[in-house]
Amino acid sequence: MHTIYRLNANELNGQFLEALKSLFQDKEIEIVVSEVDETTYLLQSETNRKRLMESLENINLGKNLVEISPEMLQ
Repeated sequence: MHTIYRLNANELNGQFLEALKSLFQDKEIEIVVSEVDETTYLLQSETNRKRLMESLENINLGKNLVEISPEMLQ
């Protein structure tokens, strides 16, 4: 069985460990920890990379920008 959990380090707690123990019971498991680079993940898809690059260009050129006031967020 191969399972990937993606969470913030602050979310690790006893309940998470108990869930792992319950799921895998008496089996030997391997825990590998790696920091996630969101930029790399977002740029993996050619379509997503193109969209992000176009958005950055729009920001640099000051076009197609949407301004939101703090009052609009309430």
